[in-house]
Amino acid sequence: MTTTELDPKSPATGPESAAGAPGPAADPAPASFVVNVPGLADADLEPEPHDPEQIVSGDPVVTGKVLWESPDGRQIRGIWQITPGVVTDTEANELFVVVSGRATIEVEGGQVLEVGPGDACVLREGDRTRWTVHETLRKAYHISL
Repeated sequence: MTTTELDPKSPATGPESAAGAPGPAADPAPASFVVNVPGLADADLEPEPHDPEQIVSGDPVVTGKVLWESPDGRQIRGIWQITPGVVTDTEANELFVVVSGRATIEVEGGQVLEVGPGDACVLREGDRTRWTVHETLRKAYHISL
């Protein structure tokens, strides 16, 4: 994977002038930024029911907290956590970043994804997955329904 870094000290440039020198940009790129969510790693989470039929092994406990939901309920952002064990799921369209912990996610008919702190992962709606949670996994997520 290629990563592009923006240098905020570099001026944005636009179309070249008649002399061939860069001219001012019409729409300069926004500056790089960081969003900090205080307490993400240790936020208090609420118990979430987990369908016992989805538990393959162990006694995983699921907790979470919705941080934002769109008025139509089709976009959800939050924090989710699961303790060690093996569970199955059918996914929604989701982008998540692992805050802590480790898991192996097997996508039926597809890839095996190893995730840990700092990893970003995308799951597609309808993906049937098997999660083997090695260490309590906490993630920040965005789901599109």
